[in-house]
Amino acid sequence: MYQEDTIAAVATPPGEGGVAIVRVSGPDAERIATTLFRRMGGRNGTLKSHTLYHGRIVEPNTNDNFDEVLLAVMRKPRSYTGEDVVEIHCHGGSFLVRQVLGLVLAQGARQAEPGEFTKRAFLNGRIDLSQAEAVLDLIQARTNKGFKLAFDQASGGLSKWVHEIREELLAILVQVEVGIDFSEEEVEPLQRHELAARIDSLRHKIGIIAKTYEWGRLFREGARVCICGRPNVGKSSLLNALLGEERVIVTEVPGTTRDVIEESMNLDGLPVVLWDTAGIRESDDQIEQIGVSLSRRYLGKADAVLLILDGSQPLVADDFALLRDLAGKKALFVITKADLPQVLNVGHLKEHAVPEPIISVSAKTGVGLNRLKEILRSVMLGCQEEPPIVLTSLRHKVALVRSEKALGDASVTLAQGHPPELVAIDLSEAREALEEIIGLINNDDILESIFKYFCIGK
Repeated sequence: MYQEDTIAAVATPPGEGGVAIVRVSGPDAERIATTLFRRMGGRNGTLKSHTLYHGRIVEPNTNDNFDEVLLAVMRKPRSYTGEDVVEIHCHGGSFLVRQVLGLVLAQGARQAEPGEFTKRAFLNGRIDLSQAEAVLDLIQARTNKGFKLAFDQASGGLSKWVHEIREELLAILVQVEVGIDFSEEEVEPLQRHELAARIDSLRHKIGIIAKTYEWGRLFREGARVCICGRPNVGKSSLLNALLGEERVIVTEVPGTTRDVIEESMNLDGLPVVLWDTAGIRESDDQIEQIGVSLSRRYLGKADAVLLILDGSQPLVADDFALLRDLAGKKALFVITKADLPQVLNVGHLKEHAVPEPIISVSAKTGVGLNRLKEILRSVMLGCQEEPPIVLTSLRHKVALVRSEKALGDASVTLAQGHPPELVAIDLSEAREALEEIIGLINNDDILESIFKYFCIGK
């Protein structure tokens, strides 16, 4: 458990705004509210739970009016944290908000740590651990699709699936334990083939969901796409065209881009980070060499690469060198300047095993840009249908992989005719891995690593 004291923090973003919220949670929350709050019109009486009241915050020692506010009391257990919660909706000036928070802290509340309100919601059983993690994803979502995935998880989608898988696993474990406890009694003998089939079916279900992590990660964190090519092939022009604005300086002089330019775009719900890099070629220029080295570094850490080739010129040695560098990378090959007479021989690309489709675009006229966006999204996500459950947390994936492996070990143990006690050990390990996802097994290190990334006030 945790120390049952009263915590407080500003729950709205820093800076100036029309309204800010100071949130208080704990056993003294309502006492603090009644000490600082005076209802309009001198009305007295007990404040009703889940009701918004209009009044003023006062300095209790002098009874001086401090701010005109709205105040709500939410009594346990029907509150976000499962404790008594008070929210003070005051004017949103930075100085004023700090003063209101200071009055609350002076009455005995403690400054909340990052994520402590949500952590208390988990510890009080209001939400499970996977739902708590999804709260952060909701806050940080950058697209409608990312928000939907986070909302589904916060609403218990992953939790429900884990509980169902866990129940199936427990049913198998019970059957194995019966074989252990009543091995010498007249009960139905342990059916190893039947058990192995049930374990393999469960393992298959877990494996399918474990593989969704990369898909979910892209929606949560964004896909990193590196735009690369030799100098003056139209990389920066393509970036500007994809963004729909003149973000990068474009000239006829090769090597205009010396640094990496980073911009973001939304591909039908998939957040994408685009890196426009310096032209990659052999050069004796020391400054250009630094830019080329930086480009290669970003190329190496990208999720996908757009290799830009100038359609108005024949392929040169620098183009072929880049083709070799991209071996094994997820890449799309884009021929630019489609509005000019085309000289590039596409057949030469195919001779170097460049995969289809090879996309022809014009940053000037917009030809091919929509097709490029569609294909890029498809390449990043794959063509498979969206799975019913999508993982967005590496912690969840690691736990499912552990569970899947333990089930595999149990299947092997059964096949080799080992005692059921050894099978039960493997199945118990698989169960514990599942329980870590939803927090049925508490680990203080895991909790600390999760909630430290939350903002204060949430």
